[in-house]
Amino acid sequence: MKGLVFERSLPRFAAARLTSAFGSGRGAATGPLRLADLDPPAPRDDAWHSVRPLLSGICGSDLATVDGHSSRYFEELVSFPFVPGHEVVGALEGTAQAADGSALLDGARVVIEPVLGCRARGIEPPCVWCAAGHPGNCERVTTGHLRPGIQTGYCADTGGGWSAAGLVAHESQLHAVPDGLADVDAVLVEPLACGLHAASAPERSAEDTVAVIGAGTVGLTVIAGLDFLARKGLAPAPKALLVGARYRHQRSLAEAMGATAALPSDRLTRAVRRESGSLVVGDPTTGGMRLSGGADVVFDCVGSEDSLAQALATVRPRGRVMLVGMPGRMRLDLAPLWHREIRLVGSYAYGSERFGEAAPLRTFDLALELAGDLAQRIGSGRLVSAAYPLDRFEEALVHAGSAGRRGAVKVVFDVRAGSPAGSRPKAQRPPDRRPRNRRDAR
Repeated sequence: MKGLVFERSLPRFAAARLTSAFGSGRGAATGPLRLADLDPPAPRDDAWHSVRPLLSGICGSDLATVDGHSSRYFEELVSFPFVPGHEVVGALEGTAQAADGSALLDGARVVIEPVLGCRARGIEPPCVWCAAGHPGNCERVTTGHLRPGIQTGYCADTGGGWSAAGLVAHESQLHAVPDGLADVDAVLVEPLACGLHAASAPERSAEDTVAVIGAGTVGLTVIAGLDFLARKGLAPAPKALLVGARYRHQRSLAEAMGATAALPSDRLTRAVRRESGSLVVGDPTTGGMRLSGGADVVFDCVGSEDSLAQALATVRPRGRVMLVGMPGRMRLDLAPLWHREIRLVGSYAYGSERFGEAAPLRTFDLALELAGDLAQRIGSGRLVSAAYPLDRFEEALVHAGSAGRRGAVKVVFDVRAGSPAGSRPKAQRPPDRRPRNRRDAR
């Protein structure tokens, strides 16, 4: 069966880095990613189960890997060759027990919680972070009975979602998809879990001004998470939720998902100034504008030098910057971090979330509920813009890399289509979604 494999090859990695200078996703044409005939990975014991992917998303971290821009920090935390794809809705082969202890029947639709913590690795007793319900912070992602890998989709032993050969998942990774939730909405559960985890982290009050930089998939899931937690009474709604987004369709979606106002990226700092009553420090005409006060919390959902610099210029003294977009190497002036005593906090993955004195809630349980909520509020499949068969992976990755410019949000692989390699059908929207504009797919 066909699948996409990423191999360790320094020359091809360098070639991908050069090619991607002409556009994100273009590294797929020259890099270590290739379409190959694969055998299904075998479950290692009764706690592991085979899953046949249906839809699998293309994430910003996938693009960074394909384009040769991923941080060298990850080199020891993955194993090669691996099959990418960690945003997965699939069909279970055989019966299993889900993460919540419920029974799953053969053919049941599941979403994969891809982090590979101590439980999936067969490590007892678990590390302190896994024991506390935070497997994303696992200290042992290079040990146990799996080869290194922070997640399914970056581990040579598990397979990944970009393959018709399937993947294997530990029972702790399996979450049942409700019958009423379409595949096109379920494929968003993993990124929604990331957004909810970030939205759950900062200590906030109803008097806070919150700013979000970027409204691609990451930013939109954070916005949706903030709004959802407030409507459920789990966290206070901010006084103002201001969003900076480059493209008009992103701004429209941000407001539909709960933003107070969504503005062009270069107008966000001014909007925060007006909302917070801050003074301007520096010369705005030379790009040196920063605020004397600012937002109480800023979510950087881009992860670039420019976005983090904007976050540091926009947050108030002793405020918090949440780094949600995956960063790479950067050169950045951290004087404002020191001078204004700003807290810079990373937000990665998910696990369980605690709200007040109540028992912790699993992030994926909240994300499944949020996926259904969004389908009702803004329309089923509205965030998935195009789906491609695996044999058109180069085109799919270029589309994902230029999603914002092309009026798109999330691009996925449709593994259900079973299109043979070499065929050239039109890129498909998932069948349970009506097209919204012609630019979303070709």
